[in-house]
Amino acid sequence: MRATSAGGVSGVVAPPDADVPGDTVQRLVVAGLHKSFGTRSVLKDVSLSVGPGELVAVLGPSGAGKTTLFRCAAALLSPDKGTVSVAGARLADLRGGTRRLARRRVAVIFQQYNLVRRLSALQNVLAGRLGYVPAWRGWLRRFTREDTIFALECLERVGMLEYADQRADTLSGGQQQRVAIARALAQRPVVILADEPVSSLDPRSSESILELLRAIAHADGVAVVCNLHQVHLACEYADRLIGLAQGRIVIDIPAALVDAAAVARIYPQAEITDTQV
Repeated sequence: MRATSAGGVSGVVAPPDADVPGDTVQRLVVAGLHKSFGTRSVLKDVSLSVGPGELVAVLGPSGAGKTTLFRCAAALLSPDKGTVSVAGARLADLRGGTRRLARRRVAVIFQQYNLVRRLSALQNVLAGRLGYVPAWRGWLRRFTREDTIFALECLERVGMLEYADQRADTLSGGQQQRVAIARALAQRPVVILADEPVSSLDPRSSESILELLRAIAHADGVAVVCNLHQVHLACEYADRLIGLAQGRIVIDIPAALVDAAAVARIYPQAEITDTQV
């Protein structure tokens, strides 16, 4: 199946090493997560699950624990208590190479893109294949023809194929974020964690990025979890909304059911009107 241009929803050609679970398997399950830093408790008994094809928005004020939750879900931080499972495998139970293989199933998209500025868009996307190649190939950037074709297809999918040879630092913010999404796709993930992916973008670019992430979730069966601050964008593009406040989940409801009262549970000090949700 051929990849489509920006906004398309057809699948990217999968390389032979793709290991996507069946559609009935929950992509991400967080159970009873606790995390403290010193005497400060950041996450308190947080549990959630995200199924195939869901885009879930996580909202909460600064200090609510959103970034800590994302870091635990990506295995970048170990919780004090509780478990994180990806496609049915508990990350804490995995060791060595098996853990490395499981971690490549979780792709992270960052607020500041985390691209290597002096490298081309294509070379940045090929970084998403590092979990699939021997270390020496990664160091020397000697990827196979198959990996290169797949990376180009990922760029095509996000509407950036014509910029494949362009340096990352010459691209606009929205274009850089599209390259970051293509890099995530190159990992063949079952979970994409997008940590404030649109906070540095203008409104039009923000909408196009969220529309792209939603299309990927729905077409590929990937679980996409976005850490957002904009309530109206969360309601428009997410399937479900999870609210964090003081380290606890205070709402977990379909986006269509979000109203001012629900938002007030996340931001109790804010003045929210019906038109803002």
